[in-house]
Amino acid sequence: MPRLHHLLAAGAASVALMTGAYAQPADDTIVVGLSADITTLDPAPISSRDNSNIARHIFGTLFTMGGDGVARPDLANTLEISDDGMAYVYTLNEGLTCHDGEALTAEDAAYSFNRAADPENAFTGNTPGFVFSSIDFQSAEALDDLRVQINIGAPNPIAFGLIAEVFIHCMDSYEAMTLDEASGNPIGSGPYRLAEWRRGSQVVLEAVEGADVGFERIIWRFIPEASTRSAELMAGNVDIITNVAPDQMDVINASGAAEVNPIQGTRRMYVGFNLSDSMAMEPGGDAIQDPAVRRALQYAVNVPAICSQLLNFECERMTGIVNPPNANQSLEPYPYDPETAERLLDEAGWPRGDDGTRFSIAFQAGQGRYLNDANVVQAIAQYLEDVGLDVDLQIMEWSSVYIPIIRERNAGPLYFIGSGGALWSPLYDMTDLAAVDAGTNYTHWDDPRWFDRWADIAAAETEEETRQIVDEMLQVFYDDGPWLHLYFQPDFYGVSNRIDWTPRPDEKVYLFDAGLN
Repeated sequence: MPRLHHLLAAGAASVALMTGAYAQPADDTIVVGLSADITTLDPAPISSRDNSNIARHIFGTLFTMGGDGVARPDLANTLEISDDGMAYVYTLNEGLTCHDGEALTAEDAAYSFNRAADPENAFTGNTPGFVFSSIDFQSAEALDDLRVQINIGAPNPIAFGLIAEVFIHCMDSYEAMTLDEASGNPIGSGPYRLAEWRRGSQVVLEAVEGADVGFERIIWRFIPEASTRSAELMAGNVDIITNVAPDQMDVINASGAAEVNPIQGTRRMYVGFNLSDSMAMEPGGDAIQDPAVRRALQYAVNVPAICSQLLNFECERMTGIVNPPNANQSLEPYPYDPETAERLLDEAGWPRGDDGTRFSIAFQAGQGRYLNDANVVQAIAQYLEDVGLDVDLQIMEWSSVYIPIIRERNAGPLYFIGSGGALWSPLYDMTDLAAVDAGTNYTHWDDPRWFDRWADIAAAETEEETRQIVDEMLQVFYDDGPWLHLYFQPDFYGVSNRIDWTPRPDEKVYLFDAGLN
């Protein structure tokens, strides 16, 4: 059996939230139950989806990507791209106002980009670690009160979609705050402002005057236990819950108070192989440096069984980093074939020893963030044990223990995580690995057959040429890549019968258009 350790934050304990502790929401209020706590409301270091979902109601973006993959104006109304593809000029709407009462201008927009990139701030969130590394962000400048120019280092066919993820905040307020103060005092120009943040408990947002929204208040409650989230939903104390546990679905649907809305999500769930030099010195870290070992382990895990038995969903195994509509269509998912896994491990020079063990290795994971995650990682660990690995499974508290290790790119040698994806371009999904030193390259993978091809994509003149390069890169990722491929996570939302709201496939819980039935 895998060795199992639970690592919690200092002082953490299991707390059962009683359904009687909260009243049913008023008609002007919507309550969302999330599975994980948030860490910051400073837009630059935000890295998790739950964190981003809350912040998006406080901060606007220049444009926004709809659930259908179409870019739409938000704070800006027009975009002009230079002939060389390296300057993006956005024109802001007139009359924008920050929550501090100041006018929002192009200077604020430029500041939002440059602050996130400032090395003195040492931010490692989605904006600097994913967006900026993907577009080779250089600088932002205000051309006048309404026009802001974003400068990138090379042409990028999806830069517009990535720039749309950057939260615009208000310069005067942020220049007056320390980073610690900014973490809990978000000042944006979105339709909601922060009213209260009780860490570990809830965030309350209130609509700004004149905002065109369905609810005056949004309460985001942090409820780690899946059964407690379900109980609160059925009691009418919560309107929407995320990550409904598979064993709770029938109960919710039979309650008469709510129903489960399933949707095929775009989040790529995987076991990462940390290939850094320092991790190679850890037990098992040397073994996974060999692509042959990584390939062998692809055959060791029964992904369809995990989906059907632990997620209550029939899902197709991933062939790589890209969501199915945009994947390399010539690739087939690795089958579950433990005999092949054992043979390939033997051939790679890692036979079973006298005790039946090939090598020992640590496997780290967070708990409470993904669908049935603790049971999923225990199943994966057992499959790896079955082919001869001695697995030290370390299940950690998500927000304060696991996320800092992930941000430092120091999880592993094996680690479990999901990366948010999209359906509008294969390049979006691939930009997790846009550069060796990208903040989202938690694996430290550095294969030039992947990373050198980004220059070829930038130089491609036709969609057909780009598609050929993409497929060649995905073949390399399939054969020798740094992920043990799992599944695209299905999303199960519990929704109260009193609420009219449609979930998106990309986990963006946006409530701007939500209303009462």
